[in-house]
Amino acid sequence: MSKCKFWALKSGFNGQAKLSDFKLVEEKLPTSLKDGELVCQAIYLSVDPYMRLFTHLSKAGEPVAGEQIAKVINSKNAKYPVGTIIRLSCGWRSHTHVKDASTIDLMPELGDLPLSLTLGIMGMPGMTAYFTLLDVLKIQKGETLVVSGAAGAVGSLVGQIGKILGCTVIGFAGTDAKIKWLKELGFDHAFNYRTEDIGKSIEKVAPDGVHCYCDMVGGEISFKVMQHLREYGRMVVLGTISTYNKSGDVTGPYLFEDILKKSLTITGFIIFNIREKWHIGEKQMAEWIRQGKLKYKETITEGFEHMPEAFLGLFEGKNTGKAVVKA
Repeated sequence: MSKCKFWALKSGFNGQAKLSDFKLVEEKLPTSLKDGELVCQAIYLSVDPYMRLFTHLSKAGEPVAGEQIAKVINSKNAKYPVGTIIRLSCGWRSHTHVKDASTIDLMPELGDLPLSLTLGIMGMPGMTAYFTLLDVLKIQKGETLVVSGAAGAVGSLVGQIGKILGCTVIGFAGTDAKIKWLKELGFDHAFNYRTEDIGKSIEKVAPDGVHCYCDMVGGEISFKVMQHLREYGRMVVLGTISTYNKSGDVTGPYLFEDILKKSLTITGFIIFNIREKWHIGEKQMAEWIRQGKLKYKETITEGFEHMPEAFLGLFEGKNTGKAVVKA
């Protein structure tokens, strides 16, 4: 294979992301490698909402940032011989010339679990859910937890882990089918935010308020949930997907008085800042999966050429669980 393809941004996003923002680029791969180098071919690629937020990671004309699982097809690196499966953050590329093998991430111990889970429940989304509850919120048995974007890759896991830890879990999602799935996962309560009043829904099932809020979406949903946090309530912001495609300033209710009066704690959390701890979470997640305590869904798009469509589907609510592209 002498050539590879990658998806790049033509310039940058301006408001609503669209197919015309992307272009497919072809480039040559090296015919020979230097010591320590290797070439890999993508097997599964991840599409995630953060790719829209952190646009500085994807410069115009360069591969859109993102993780993938790949197979080594040419190697002059003894640690990664031909056939080795690796996880790396090299962007939306069909093939990658890896010059510095230190950029390759450690693969979790999957055993008989599907390889694609390395990008989902056993990867960034799973680690985000695990460490959000254990390290950031430090959630306690008996507390009430609200999860927005609850049917997504992270939210669906946050809710299940909350139940494992002995909490009452309330989830919000955007379709009745997703609400049905959340109840199958064990959420105590699940509501369609498009058809039910958020504030009244929380008042009905948690009249004394909630202890913790795990926020994936930002915007109006979060403003309403925050009003129902109890004194000393804790909130962690993992995403603001409702605002990613908006241009101009985003406005909302003034909540600083509530934050002060209730002594609320609000924390932003990015899982890539603690990669050195992932092995702890990966081991526990694998154990819970095998024990039947954690379930998952994947929305898999076939074909590298459909990367942009899979990505745009995230903002249209087309995915349940983790969105993955099979190259």
